[in-house]
Amino acid sequence: MKRLMGVLAGAVVLGAATFLTPAAWAADKGKVYYLVPTLLDEFQTGSVTAITKFMKDVGYETVALNADNKTDVQQGQMNDVIALKPSAIVLAAVDFNALKPQIEAARAAGIPVMQFDRQITSTKSDLTSVAGTIEIGHVAAAEIERLLKEKNGAVKGKVLQVLGDPGDPYTLDIQKGFEEKMKAFPDVTIISHPAMQWEASNAGSIVADQLLANPDIDLIFVHAAHLSVAAVAALEAAGKKPGDIMLVSSNGAPVGLDLIRKGWQQVEVEQPLFAQAAALAMFTDKVVNKQEIKPGTYDVLGLEGVMTIEDWGPNIKIPGAAITKDNIDDPRFWGNMKTPEAPVKSVE
Repeated sequence: MKRLMGVLAGAVVLGAATFLTPAAWAADKGKVYYLVPTLLDEFQTGSVTAITKFMKDVGYETVALNADNKTDVQQGQMNDVIALKPSAIVLAAVDFNALKPQIEAARAAGIPVMQFDRQITSTKSDLTSVAGTIEIGHVAAAEIERLLKEKNGAVKGKVLQVLGDPGDPYTLDIQKGFEEKMKAFPDVTIISHPAMQWEASNAGSIVADQLLANPDIDLIFVHAAHLSVAAVAALEAAGKKPGDIMLVSSNGAPVGLDLIRKGWQQVEVEQPLFAQAAALAMFTDKVVNKQEIKPGTYDVLGLEGVMTIEDWGPNIKIPGAAITKDNIDDPRFWGNMKTPEAPVKSVE
């Protein structure tokens, strides 16, 4: 009980002082606990702000619990929250498989569990909202085709692809989507290397080594914006200037947008954080009230979300969009750190 009170006291401080406005306490449909894996990057802090805002739009109060990227901490948080019997739990799991017993325990206790951003297929959940990662690869391919044609007069040249950790389905799906589309262009050579553990320093070393081995690289495609920073550092160390070698990234983080503004990067393919969070709120009433969620397409902040019914439950997948110098200031992109003001509405 002492541990439970400590966790919950921390949650109240976190929720009230950091993420909840006074108006949020007026929500009358109950509490939703959001178990966030970490608060060490803008995507995660932005997800808390967005989920809190969108849940408030549909009548729920959000309390966020940070696991500091520790599986055992998140497991304990899940156990504690189950005892409180909230309206629902939103989980972004530190470990895709380790939280299965807690998910099953929550649902057995009548508490619906919704998955955010990190798809868990080993057990049933009440809703999963994820980015269309293969589609992100498709969008990146289309942009890279355009850039190569503009530079070389045709879709040809050499592309260095820097993946994230090969154990992460996010990066593998982006690679799959990207390479599917690029098969149509045999004059494009793709060199692929993984940045283990998603470490930026590993990405920097890959770029530095490949600039020596392949000095005719036309474009570098990295699978996350923080890897772009290391890629640019390697380019600068090699005496390159903005635009000498084109750069494309995916996930939409502020650093990627900053590099576009500085001329180092040409495209950032966004992971649609705001839409993923809005989709959860749109379906929370149905989830809480045990109502059927129908498959089909849904407008989620102007993006076409595709709802399917999978073995693990209802799953909505939302595509990303390409950010360039022409549309970079659009507030719908989460990298500008401006949560959409327009309220979301529950799906009838």
